[in-house]
Amino acid sequence: MKILVIGAAGMVGRKLVTALLSAGTLGGRAISAITLADVVAPVAPGGAIPCPLVAADLSVEGVAAALVADRPDLIFHLAAIVSGEAEADFEKGYRINLDGTRQLLEAIRLAGQSAPYCPRLVFTSSIAVFGEPLPALIGDHHEHTPLTSYGTQKAICELLLADYSRRGFVDGIGIRLPTIAVRPGKPNKAASGFFSGIIREPLVGLEAVLPVPDTVRHWFASPRAAVGFLLHAATLDTAKLGHQRNLSMPGLAVTVGEQIAALERVAGPQAVALIRLIPDPVIAGIVAGWPKAFAATRARALGFKGDTSFEEIIQIHIADELGGRIGGQHTSM
Repeated sequence: MKILVIGAAGMVGRKLVTALLSAGTLGGRAISAITLADVVAPVAPGGAIPCPLVAADLSVEGVAAALVADRPDLIFHLAAIVSGEAEADFEKGYRINLDGTRQLLEAIRLAGQSAPYCPRLVFTSSIAVFGEPLPALIGDHHEHTPLTSYGTQKAICELLLADYSRRGFVDGIGIRLPTIAVRPGKPNKAASGFFSGIIREPLVGLEAVLPVPDTVRHWFASPRAAVGFLLHAATLDTAKLGHQRNLSMPGLAVTVGEQIAALERVAGPQAVALIRLIPDPVIAGIVAGWPKAFAATRARALGFKGDTSFEEIIQIHIADELGGRIGGQHTSM
């Protein structure tokens, strides 16, 4: 099996590649190569499986065709610019998030004209495809009413994925990821970045800014769960999806206050004391239009599994990113 990971330099992309290399197989098939592509050069992971590196912009004409030239059996499309940046830079958002995806789908379709070719394409969508008015619990058939450019771009891509799959050009599945927390590393430009920051920074003794009230409720999954979603989507029998190729993933609905309470239970009041409330009306306005909770009935029935508690999400971050230690003290999940 040849695999292409687009967006391989990102946090989820790196963790996905690590999991693939560790397993060496997927769905009972040996992995022969994993091409790692991103707008910046991915880091060579090492190991026995060849991992060609490609630094290129998917939205540039010809790049997508070059990426699918060796006809990978499985493609993970994770590349995107995040919500805050897509809102701040309208043209860039549509170029990267929409035009890049269209270029990829077209490249796959055209590759199939010379000889049969229909790869599995796993596309990461977002819960931002939904906007007000929203019920307290969003079911699997709720209509798309995005209130951000990012959400609109993802919603259009979902429709494209479904249509190209219907026509037999690609075997696509779109997974709407919850907000991923706790994200390691430095903050990005996502409007949702503070959800991770108020946990990540205090765990290492740094102050964190909270720009919204602690009553804000949101939908979360850990990076470990996100990788699990991707791997499961890669091997799922897509005949079970019918024409509904896009799924909302399982997650946890918790308030910011519940996040902070979980942090205190795990790391103590000294960690919570490092969180500073500094209201940001722009961020608060964006977040206010986001969905709060999902039933995810179809995804659960198809075998997708999420996290069990926000404390578990924090413990996963400590185990995977902090060596299992807070302030030099070992913790266990």
